[in-house]
Amino acid sequence: MIQRTLLNQLLSACFKGKIILLFGARQVGKTTLLKQLVNEVSTPSTWFNADEADVLQAFTDAVTSTQLLQLIGVNARLVVIDEAQQIPEIGKKLKLIYDTRPDIQLIATGSSSFDLHDKMEEPLTGRKLSFHLYPISYKETVNHATGLEAKRLLDTRLIYGFYPDVVNHPGEEKDILVELASSYLYKDILRLEGIRKSAHLEKLLQALAFQVGQEVSYNELARLVGNINSVTVEKYLDLLEKCYVIFKLPAFSRNLRNELKKGKKYYFHDNGIRNVLIGNFALPNIRGDKGALWENFLISERYKYNSYQRRYARGYFWRTHDRAEIDYVEESDGVINAYEFKWKARKVNFPASFKEAYPNHVNTVVTRSNFEAFIGA
Repeated sequence: MIQRTLLNQLLSACFKGKIILLFGARQVGKTTLLKQLVNEVSTPSTWFNADEADVLQAFTDAVTSTQLLQLIGVNARLVVIDEAQQIPEIGKKLKLIYDTRPDIQLIATGSSSFDLHDKMEEPLTGRKLSFHLYPISYKETVNHATGLEAKRLLDTRLIYGFYPDVVNHPGEEKDILVELASSYLYKDILRLEGIRKSAHLEKLLQALAFQVGQEVSYNELARLVGNINSVTVEKYLDLLEKCYVIFKLPAFSRNLRNELKKGKKYYFHDNGIRNVLIGNFALPNIRGDKGALWENFLISERYKYNSYQRRYARGYFWRTHDRAEIDYVEESDGVINAYEFKWKARKVNFPASFKEAYPNHVNTVVTRSNFEAFIGA
Protein backbone atom coordinates (compact mmCIF):
# COMPACT_ATOMS: atom_id res chain seq x y z
CA MET A 1 0.00 0.00 0.00
CA ILE A 2 1.34 3.41 -0.99
CA GLN A 3 1.68 5.59 2.10
CA ARG A 4 0.13 8.99 1.62
CA THR A 5 2.04 12.14 2.51
CA LEU A 6 -0.87 13.42 4.58
CA LEU A 7 -0.84 10.48 7.01
CA ASN A 8 1.87 11.88 9.27
CA GLN A 9 0.38 15.37 9.10
CA LEU A 10 -3.02 14.05 10.16
CA LEU A 11 -1.49 12.00 12.97
CA SER A 12 0.32 15.09 14.23
CA ALA A 13 -2.93 17.08 14.15
CA CYS A 14 -4.93 14.56 16.19
CA PHE A 15 -5.92 15.42 19.76
CA LYS A 16 -4.67 18.98 19.48
CA GLY A 17 -8.05 20.55 20.20
CA LYS A 18 -9.23 20.94 16.58
CA ILE A 19 -11.83 19.25 14.40
CA ILE A 20 -10.07 17.80 11.33
CA LEU A 21 -11.69 18.25 7.92
CA LEU A 22 -10.37 16.13 5.06
CA PHE A 23 -11.46 17.18 1.57
CA GLY A 24 -10.90 15.37 -1.71
CA ALA A 25 -12.63 13.94 -4.77
CA ARG A 26 -14.39 10.62 -4.51
CA GLN A 27 -12.09 7.61 -4.93
CA VAL A 28 -8.83 9.43 -4.16
CA GLY A 29 -8.29 7.32 -1.03
CA LYS A 30 -9.76 9.34 1.86
CA THR A 31 -11.34 6.27 3.50
CA THR A 32 -8.20 4.16 3.13
CA LEU A 33 -6.06 6.96 4.55
CA LEU A 34 -8.29 7.40 7.60
CA LYS A 35 -8.43 3.66 8.24
CA GLN A 36 -4.64 3.73 8.39
CA LEU A 37 -4.84 6.66 10.78
CA VAL A 38 -7.32 4.82 13.04
CA ASN A 39 -4.96 1.83 13.20
CA GLU A 40 -2.01 4.07 14.03
CA VAL A 41 -3.84 5.99 16.76
CA SER A 42 -5.02 2.80 18.54
CA THR A 43 -7.74 4.47 20.57
CA PRO A 44 -11.47 3.59 20.80
CA SER A 45 -13.03 4.84 17.58
CA THR A 46 -16.38 5.04 15.83
CA TRP A 47 -16.82 5.27 12.06
CA PHE A 48 -19.85 6.60 10.20
CA ASN A 49 -20.41 6.65 6.44
CA ALA A 50 -23.01 9.29 5.60
CA ASP A 51 -23.52 7.70 2.18
CA GLU A 52 -25.41 4.98 4.08
CA ALA A 53 -29.10 5.83 4.36
CA ASP A 54 -29.48 4.77 8.00
CA VAL A 55 -26.42 6.74 9.09
CA LEU A 56 -27.64 9.82 7.24
CA GLN A 57 -31.08 9.52 8.83
CA ALA A 58 -29.64 9.03 12.32
CA PHE A 59 -27.50 12.18 12.08
CA THR A 60 -30.37 14.11 10.51
CA ASP A 61 -32.66 13.21 13.41
CA ALA A 62 -30.08 13.97 16.13
CA VAL A 63 -30.41 17.68 16.90
CA THR A 64 -29.19 18.01 20.51
CA SER A 65 -25.80 17.33 22.04
CA THR A 66 -27.32 14.52 24.13
CA GLN A 67 -28.71 12.79 21.04
CA LEU A 68 -25.45 13.21 19.15
CA LEU A 69 -23.36 11.81 22.01
CA GLN A 70 -25.70 8.84 22.29
CA LEU A 71 -25.25 8.25 18.58
CA ILE A 72 -21.45 8.24 18.64
CA GLY A 73 -21.19 6.22 21.87
CA VAL A 74 -19.77 6.97 25.31
CA ASN A 75 -16.46 5.18 24.79
CA ALA A 76 -15.38 6.67 21.49
CA ARG A 77 -12.36 8.97 21.55
CA LEU A 78 -11.92 9.19 17.78
CA VAL A 79 -14.99 9.75 15.57
CA VAL A 80 -14.81 9.68 11.77
CA ILE A 81 -17.78 10.88 9.69
CA ASP A 82 -17.16 9.97 6.05
CA GLU A 83 -18.88 12.01 3.30
CA ALA A 84 -20.16 14.40 5.94
CA GLN A 85 -21.43 16.89 3.37
CA GLN A 86 -24.58 14.75 3.07
CA ILE A 87 -25.72 15.57 6.63
CA PRO A 88 -27.94 18.65 7.10
CA GLU A 89 -26.37 21.28 9.39
CA ILE A 90 -23.31 19.09 9.95
CA GLY A 91 -21.25 22.11 11.03
CA LYS A 92 -23.59 22.92 13.89
CA LYS A 93 -23.71 19.27 14.94
CA LEU A 94 -19.95 18.92 15.03
CA LYS A 95 -19.78 22.13 17.07
CA LEU A 96 -22.25 20.69 19.60
CA ILE A 97 -20.14 17.55 20.02
CA TYR A 98 -16.92 19.55 20.19
CA ASP A 99 -18.22 21.99 22.78
CA THR A 100 -19.67 19.23 24.94
CA ARG A 101 -16.85 16.70 24.61
CA PRO A 102 -13.63 18.48 23.58
CA ASP A 103 -11.64 15.32 24.43
CA ILE A 104 -13.10 13.56 21.37
CA GLN A 105 -11.13 13.88 18.12
CA LEU A 106 -13.64 14.55 15.34
CA ILE A 107 -12.70 13.94 11.71
CA ALA A 108 -15.12 14.74 8.88
CA THR A 109 -14.48 14.05 5.20
CA GLY A 110 -16.12 15.58 2.17
CA SER A 111 -15.92 15.08 -1.58
CA SER A 112 -17.46 18.43 -2.41
CA SER A 113 -16.18 21.55 -0.75
CA PHE A 114 -19.21 23.63 -1.76
CA ASP A 115 -21.29 21.51 0.63
CA LEU A 116 -18.89 20.95 3.48
CA HIS A 117 -17.17 24.35 3.51
CA ASP A 118 -20.47 26.23 3.47
CA LYS A 119 -21.86 24.13 6.30
CA MET A 120 -18.70 24.37 8.40
CA GLU A 121 -17.38 27.89 7.88
CA GLU A 122 -19.37 29.85 10.45
CA PRO A 123 -20.09 27.15 13.09
CA LEU A 124 -16.50 25.91 13.23
CA THR A 125 -14.56 29.17 13.11
CA GLY A 126 -11.42 28.67 15.18
CA ARG A 127 -12.26 25.03 15.82
CA LYS A 128 -11.04 23.27 12.66
CA LEU A 129 -7.99 22.28 10.62
CA SER A 130 -8.51 21.57 6.92
CA PHE A 131 -6.52 19.17 4.74
CA HIS A 132 -6.90 18.21 1.08
CA LEU A 133 -6.18 14.80 -0.44
CA TYR A 134 -5.58 14.42 -4.17
CA PRO A 135 -4.88 11.43 -6.40
CA ILE A 136 -1.57 9.75 -5.54
CA SER A 137 1.35 12.05 -6.24
CA TYR A 138 4.46 11.20 -8.23
CA LYS A 139 6.49 11.81 -5.06
CA GLU A 140 4.43 9.21 -3.20
CA THR A 141 5.22 6.60 -5.88
CA VAL A 142 8.92 7.47 -5.55
CA ASN A 143 8.73 6.97 -1.77
CA HIS A 144 6.88 3.69 -2.26
CA ALA A 145 9.35 2.17 -4.74
CA THR A 146 12.33 4.04 -6.14
CA GLY A 147 12.91 7.10 -8.29
CA LEU A 148 14.07 4.86 -11.13
CA GLU A 149 10.92 2.73 -11.04
CA ALA A 150 8.69 5.83 -10.88
CA LYS A 151 10.47 7.32 -13.88
CA ARG A 152 10.08 4.07 -15.84
CA LEU A 153 6.33 4.35 -15.32
CA LEU A 154 6.17 8.07 -16.15
CA ASP A 155 4.55 7.58 -19.58
CA THR A 156 1.96 5.26 -18.01
CA ARG A 157 1.10 7.86 -15.39
CA LEU A 158 0.88 10.60 -18.04
CA ILE A 159 -1.79 8.52 -19.78
CA TYR A 160 -3.67 6.83 -16.96
CA GLY A 161 -3.06 9.19 -14.04
CA PHE A 162 -2.79 8.52 -10.32
CA TYR A 163 -6.17 7.47 -8.94
CA PRO A 164 -5.41 4.72 -6.39
CA ASP A 165 -7.46 2.02 -8.13
CA VAL A 166 -5.73 2.86 -11.41
CA VAL A 167 -2.24 2.69 -9.88
CA ASN A 168 -2.99 -0.54 -8.00
CA HIS A 169 -4.55 -2.45 -10.91
CA PRO A 170 -2.16 -2.35 -13.89
CA GLY A 171 -3.79 -3.68 -17.03
CA GLU A 172 -7.26 -2.56 -15.94
CA GLU A 173 -6.68 1.19 -16.14
CA LYS A 174 -9.11 1.97 -18.98
CA ASP A 175 -12.06 0.14 -17.42
CA ILE A 176 -11.43 1.75 -14.03
CA LEU A 177 -11.20 5.26 -15.50
CA VAL A 178 -14.39 4.79 -17.53
CA GLU A 179 -16.18 3.70 -14.33
CA LEU A 180 -14.73 6.63 -12.38
CA ALA A 181 -15.81 9.13 -15.00
CA SER A 182 -19.31 7.71 -15.41
CA SER A 183 -20.16 6.89 -11.79
CA TYR A 184 -18.30 9.31 -9.54
CA LEU A 185 -17.23 12.41 -11.43
CA TYR A 186 -20.59 14.17 -11.30
CA LYS A 187 -22.20 12.47 -8.30
CA ASP A 188 -22.05 15.39 -5.89
CA ILE A 189 -22.78 18.03 -8.51
CA LEU A 190 -25.89 16.24 -9.77
CA ARG A 191 -27.33 16.30 -6.25
CA LEU A 192 -27.62 20.06 -6.48
CA GLU A 193 -31.01 21.50 -7.20
CA GLY A 194 -31.48 22.46 -10.81
CA ILE A 195 -28.84 20.12 -12.30
CA ARG A 196 -30.65 17.07 -13.61
CA LYS A 197 -28.41 15.68 -16.34
CA SER A 198 -24.69 15.24 -16.77
CA ALA A 199 -24.66 15.77 -20.56
CA HIS A 200 -23.72 19.45 -20.37
CA LEU A 201 -21.06 18.74 -17.75
CA GLU A 202 -19.57 16.00 -19.91
CA LYS A 203 -19.46 18.22 -22.99
CA LEU A 204 -17.99 21.06 -20.97
CA LEU A 205 -15.26 18.85 -19.53
CA GLN A 206 -14.50 17.42 -22.97
CA ALA A 207 -14.08 20.93 -24.31
CA LEU A 208 -11.73 21.78 -21.43
CA ALA A 209 -9.79 18.56 -21.98
CA PHE A 210 -9.06 19.58 -25.56
CA GLN A 211 -8.01 23.07 -24.39
CA VAL A 212 -5.57 22.19 -21.60
CA GLY A 213 -2.83 24.80 -21.60
CA GLN A 214 -4.92 27.27 -23.60
CA GLU A 215 -6.71 30.38 -22.43
CA VAL A 216 -10.42 29.70 -21.93
CA SER A 217 -13.42 31.81 -22.96
CA TYR A 218 -16.76 31.20 -21.23
CA ASN A 219 -18.59 32.36 -24.35
CA GLU A 220 -16.62 29.97 -26.54
CA LEU A 221 -17.25 27.07 -24.17
CA ALA A 222 -20.97 27.85 -24.14
CA ARG A 223 -20.98 27.74 -27.94
CA LEU A 224 -19.15 24.40 -27.98
CA VAL A 225 -21.45 22.82 -25.41
CA GLY A 226 -24.65 24.25 -26.88
CA ASN A 227 -27.96 25.18 -25.20
CA ILE A 228 -26.30 26.92 -22.25
CA ASN A 229 -25.02 30.45 -21.74
CA SER A 230 -21.71 31.77 -20.44
CA VAL A 231 -23.15 32.38 -16.95
CA THR A 232 -24.12 28.69 -16.68
CA VAL A 233 -20.69 27.66 -17.97
CA GLU A 234 -19.02 29.72 -15.25
CA LYS A 235 -21.32 28.21 -12.61
CA TYR A 236 -20.58 24.64 -13.76
CA LEU A 237 -16.84 25.28 -13.84
CA ASP A 238 -16.99 26.61 -10.29
CA LEU A 239 -18.82 23.47 -9.15
CA LEU A 240 -16.33 21.21 -10.96
CA GLU A 241 -13.52 23.02 -9.15
CA LYS A 242 -15.24 22.53 -5.81
CA CYS A 243 -15.59 18.80 -6.53
CA TYR A 244 -11.83 18.62 -7.23
CA VAL A 245 -12.15 17.62 -10.89
CA ILE A 246 -10.43 20.73 -12.30
CA PHE A 247 -8.60 23.80 -11.05
CA LYS A 248 -8.00 27.24 -12.49
CA LEU A 249 -4.92 29.34 -13.15
CA PRO A 250 -5.60 33.07 -13.47
CA ALA A 251 -3.46 35.47 -15.48
CA PHE A 252 -0.46 37.07 -13.75
CA SER A 253 -0.57 40.86 -14.07
CA ARG A 254 1.40 43.47 -12.16
CA ASN A 255 3.41 45.96 -14.18
CA LEU A 256 2.73 45.91 -17.92
CA ARG A 257 -0.15 47.73 -19.55
CA ASN A 258 -0.67 45.03 -22.17
CA GLU A 259 -0.67 42.08 -19.76
CA LEU A 260 -3.86 40.00 -19.69
CA LYS A 261 -5.84 41.02 -16.64
CA LYS A 262 -8.72 38.54 -16.57
CA GLY A 263 -7.49 35.49 -18.48
CA LYS A 264 -7.86 31.96 -17.10
CA LYS A 265 -6.72 28.44 -17.92
CA TYR A 266 -8.12 25.20 -16.52
CA TYR A 267 -6.27 22.01 -15.68
CA PHE A 268 -7.35 18.58 -14.47
CA HIS A 269 -6.30 17.22 -11.09
CA ASP A 270 -5.61 13.93 -12.87
CA ASN A 271 -4.32 13.16 -16.36
CA GLY A 272 -6.30 9.91 -16.50
CA ILE A 273 -9.60 11.74 -16.12
CA ARG A 274 -8.56 14.16 -18.84
CA ASN A 275 -7.69 11.32 -21.22
CA VAL A 276 -10.82 9.25 -20.60
CA LEU A 277 -12.93 12.32 -21.39
CA ILE A 278 -11.36 12.62 -24.85
CA GLY A 279 -11.08 8.84 -25.33
CA ASN A 280 -7.36 8.84 -26.06
CA PHE A 281 -4.98 6.43 -24.28
CA ALA A 282 -2.22 6.42 -26.89
CA LEU A 283 1.37 6.70 -25.67
CA PRO A 284 2.74 10.25 -25.39
CA ASN A 285 5.41 9.95 -28.08
CA ILE A 286 2.85 9.36 -30.84
CA ARG A 287 0.38 12.02 -29.71
CA GLY A 288 -0.04 15.53 -30.98
CA ASP A 289 -1.07 16.71 -27.54
CA LYS A 290 1.93 15.43 -25.58
CA GLY A 291 2.82 19.00 -24.67
CA ALA A 292 -0.62 19.44 -23.05
CA LEU A 293 -0.24 16.09 -21.24
CA TRP A 294 3.14 17.15 -19.89
CA GLU A 295 1.91 20.57 -18.82
CA ASN A 296 -1.16 19.19 -17.05
CA PHE A 297 0.95 16.60 -15.24
CA LEU A 298 3.52 19.13 -14.06
CA ILE A 299 1.05 21.76 -12.88
CA SER A 300 -1.20 19.24 -11.11
CA GLU A 301 1.82 17.69 -9.35
CA ARG A 302 3.04 21.16 -8.32
CA TYR A 303 -0.47 21.83 -7.00
CA LYS A 304 -0.27 18.68 -4.83
CA TYR A 305 3.23 19.53 -3.65
CA ASN A 306 2.27 23.04 -2.57
CA SER A 307 -0.83 21.77 -0.81
CA TYR A 308 0.90 18.96 1.09
CA GLN A 309 3.81 21.20 2.09
CA ARG A 310 1.29 23.86 3.10
CA ARG A 311 3.14 26.35 0.91
CA TYR A 312 1.07 29.47 0.45
CA ALA A 313 2.11 29.95 -3.15
CA ARG A 314 -0.08 31.35 -5.91
CA GLY A 315 0.11 29.94 -9.41
CA TYR A 316 -0.60 31.82 -12.64
CA PHE A 317 0.05 31.80 -16.35
CA TRP A 318 1.42 34.93 -18.04
CA ARG A 319 0.56 36.37 -21.41
CA THR A 320 0.44 39.75 -23.11
CA HIS A 321 -1.89 40.94 -25.83
CA ASP A 322 0.96 40.70 -28.32
CA ARG A 323 1.21 36.96 -27.48
CA ALA A 324 4.36 36.87 -25.38
CA GLU A 325 3.72 34.13 -22.81
CA ILE A 326 5.10 31.94 -20.01
CA ASP A 327 3.57 28.60 -19.06
CA TYR A 328 3.58 28.98 -15.29
CA VAL A 329 4.40 31.78 -12.85
CA GLU A 330 4.42 31.22 -9.11
CA GLU A 331 4.55 33.90 -6.43
CA SER A 332 5.44 33.03 -2.84
CA ASP A 333 6.61 35.38 -0.08
CA GLY A 334 7.25 38.09 -2.65
CA VAL A 335 9.47 35.86 -4.83
CA ILE A 336 8.44 35.33 -8.46
CA ASN A 337 9.45 32.15 -10.28
CA ALA A 338 8.75 31.68 -13.99
CA TYR A 339 8.66 28.23 -15.63
CA GLU A 340 8.51 26.96 -19.19
CA PHE A 341 7.57 23.30 -19.75
CA LYS A 342 9.18 21.39 -22.59
CA TRP A 343 8.82 17.74 -23.56
CA LYS A 344 12.43 17.70 -24.75
CA ALA A 345 15.34 19.78 -23.47
CA ARG A 346 16.08 22.78 -25.65
CA LYS A 347 17.07 26.40 -25.27
CA VAL A 348 14.23 28.71 -24.30
CA ASN A 349 14.26 32.49 -24.45
CA PHE A 350 11.99 33.96 -21.80
CA PRO A 351 10.18 37.10 -23.05
CA ALA A 352 12.26 40.25 -22.70
CA SER A 353 9.17 42.19 -21.58
CA PHE A 354 8.73 39.85 -18.60
CA LYS A 355 12.40 40.14 -17.67
CA GLU A 356 12.22 43.91 -17.77
CA ALA A 357 8.97 44.13 -15.79
CA TYR A 358 10.10 41.62 -13.14
CA PRO A 359 13.90 41.85 -13.04
CA ASN A 360 14.32 39.88 -9.81
CA HIS A 361 12.40 36.79 -10.91
CA VAL A 362 13.97 33.33 -11.34
CA ASN A 363 13.26 31.46 -14.57
CA THR A 364 13.54 27.70 -15.13
CA VAL A 365 12.90 25.34 -18.04
CA VAL A 366 11.30 22.09 -16.83
CA THR A 367 11.90 18.98 -18.93
CA ARG A 368 11.82 15.21 -18.50
CA SER A 369 15.41 15.35 -17.29
CA ASN A 370 14.88 17.73 -14.37
CA PHE A 371 11.15 17.75 -13.51
CA GLU A 372 11.56 16.02 -10.12
CA ALA A 373 12.84 19.20 -8.48
CA PHE A 374 9.82 21.17 -9.71
CA ILE A 375 7.32 18.73 -8.19
CA GLY A 376 9.30 18.11 -5.00
CA ALA A 377 10.19 14.52 -5.79
